[in-house]
Amino acid sequence: MKATIERATLLRGLSHVQSVVERRNTIPILSNVLIEAQAGGTMRLMATDLDLQIDETIPAAVDQPGAITVSAHTLFDIVRKLPEGSQVELAAAEGRITVNAGRAKFTLATLPRDDFPMIAEGELPTTFELPAETLKQIIDKTRFAISTEETRYYLNGIFLHVTDDAQPLLRAAATDGHRLARVTVARPDGADGMPDVIVPRKCVAELRKLLDEVDGSVGVSLSGSKIRFDLGQAILTSKLIDGTFPDYSRVIPTANDKILKIDPKSFMQGVDRVSTIATEKTRAVKMALDRDKIILSVTSPENGAAAEEVPGEYVALPFEIGFNSRYLMDILGQIEGDLVEVHLADAAAPTLIRENDSSPALYVLMPMRV
Repeated sequence: MKATIERATLLRGLSHVQSVVERRNTIPILSNVLIEAQAGGTMRLMATDLDLQIDETIPAAVDQPGAITVSAHTLFDIVRKLPEGSQVELAAAEGRITVNAGRAKFTLATLPRDDFPMIAEGELPTTFELPAETLKQIIDKTRFAISTEETRYYLNGIFLHVTDDAQPLLRAAATDGHRLARVTVARPDGADGMPDVIVPRKCVAELRKLLDEVDGSVGVSLSGSKIRFDLGQAILTSKLIDGTFPDYSRVIPTANDKILKIDPKSFMQGVDRVSTIATEKTRAVKMALDRDKIILSVTSPENGAAAEEVPGEYVALPFEIGFNSRYLMDILGQIEGDLVEVHLADAAAPTLIRENDSSPALYVLMPMRV
């Protein structure tokens, strides 16, 4: 194999694929990236951890087609440190690959292409397209609520499912048991009959990075066990989480009658200020609600106390409720408008947070005892 490629092009491609590769691997081939120089003037880069796979095609000047695998992180670090604008020549022979750029020359050990594992996709019967911006919105407004608790593995991703309510919809939801985020978009053509799927957290993170370089639409193909995202130059394939996502609709309150209207940014800043004295144990921020008056307070046995009055519109009966300050700020940080509605019931019931009844995103936050 022999090919020449522009450093910036190679670096961008390697940055995408190497982030899938785990730093510690018991199987040596999984530390490697597959490099395949193709006769048509393209180079294919591929990496996998057996659950997630990125396959990217980039332009290159190919003198001799061929394929080899080499350490993904080592090659990425080498290319990253090469001078900007340089041409990188990759030549593989006899179990080695040489990387030449200007006066720099590196020789690296390789493993044969035939040992490189690939995810067998099987049939992916459901196929549809989503605008890249819509997919970004779905991820950004839900992924902060994905659980990191490995024992409840079925919560370690974003749940995608279609509904046939008054109109056909595609819904994305994530929860860690303390908070829930849900985004609703119009159901794309081809998604009817789609199985309910849970897209793993690592796939969501890699997909979000790749979406920054996509302008148009993303092709989505899936079955009950695998999902593939076609992003133009790159194809991301992932196994899905084999589990049942809980019926989250039961925790979305429908009868919370105390409504607080606030400016999310100034409210978030107030929460951030008073929670400065909070510790890991006392993350709770207390909201004392009275007519058009909200007092935020935090009490910490170690550090002292803090309180701040923040503006808001509230006309129901006075009461107090506590929330985890970080969870509350995570949700408020997702609100793009100047006004958010907080639907409250009592100090122990789930609280609903949304911009208004027609906004695509809604959030549910469980209170804390304070």
